[in-house]
Amino acid sequence: MPRNTLKPLAALAVLAIPLTACSGTSAASDENVVTVYSADGLSENGDGWYDQVFKDFENETGIKVEYVEGGSGEMVQRTVREKRNPQADVLVTLPPFIQQADTKGLLQKYAPKGVDRVSGADKAANGAWTAVVNNYFGFVHNTKELKQAPATWEDLLDAQYENKLQYSTPGVAGDGTAVLIKAMHDFGGEQPAMEYLKKLQANNVGPSASTGKLAPKVDKGELLVANGDVQMNYAQSKSMPNLGIWFPAREGGRPTTFALPYAAGLVTDAPHTGNGKKLLDYMLGQKAQRQVSEIGGGFAAREDVKATDANAIALTKLMDGVEVFEPDWNDIEKNLTSYIDAWKEATGS
Repeated sequence: MPRNTLKPLAALAVLAIPLTACSGTSAASDENVVTVYSADGLSENGDGWYDQVFKDFENETGIKVEYVEGGSGEMVQRTVREKRNPQADVLVTLPPFIQQADTKGLLQKYAPKGVDRVSGADKAANGAWTAVVNNYFGFVHNTKELKQAPATWEDLLDAQYENKLQYSTPGVAGDGTAVLIKAMHDFGGEQPAMEYLKKLQANNVGPSASTGKLAPKVDKGELLVANGDVQMNYAQSKSMPNLGIWFPAREGGRPTTFALPYAAGLVTDAPHTGNGKKLLDYMLGQKAQRQVSEIGGGFAAREDVKATDANAIALTKLMDGVEVFEPDWNDIEKNLTSYIDAWKEATGS
């Protein structure tokens, strides 16, 4: 199950409150709080990027952050269910779900301070959302059992991976959807990608709504391989010594990946719109952006923030030799349902 209940951040001692009980027109509108619905990966054992940023934000503004996390698709679905009585102020998801949220009218236009320093590819042309942490899709392997990471997609069809491989559910988890996007790119289209994923299903453990739950299984050796993303897995590797990040290639080709940023937007009719704007401004501020690699193990969204910390150097080395392609997000958002249906048919999921 996705983790879509209120998650108290250790640094903030946030109290869990029943979100469905408060209304945008009630006294809650005047509370000094801001509610964030987010894809998981930026809060790790109390010492992730969110943990530090939310703590600093509260100390500087007096505004407490109420935090809810889960798969990207689930966070959008929850916001859709609450559309007539919004509970979240800020929504953070991976593509193509941030585009989906915009299409569904869940986001209102707002240009946070510093958004002019974010690349055009990492923000909406209509001003509805912007990346706050840049990131890339990847896979993880157990370095104890597999000293050398599998090189190709085709390697994963080997019998040694039977019931030792798992990827999160496309359409529910952002990183799970990314498996489809990368496979369609690497194999040259929807049909050959689905033919491959049909074969891979013989080794796949089964669905997982949350990508964040897979890395611990890989670290323990319950799985040999799983999908993930660079930022989340790099942060997890600090406490999971058997976790290695890698990028599959097509047999005979180069390893590939694509940008998969954590993108944030202000929720339409948010109960604490002013507080939501302040938090978005803060997350794109110089201080928080410098902490993206230093604390979060990710890549700054602002182009003018040039990180030189040890994590930034290691991340640059990790990406060396990996081809980065740019998906057609408009096409993916438009055809996402049909791609998910094709995947379900191919895998029997």
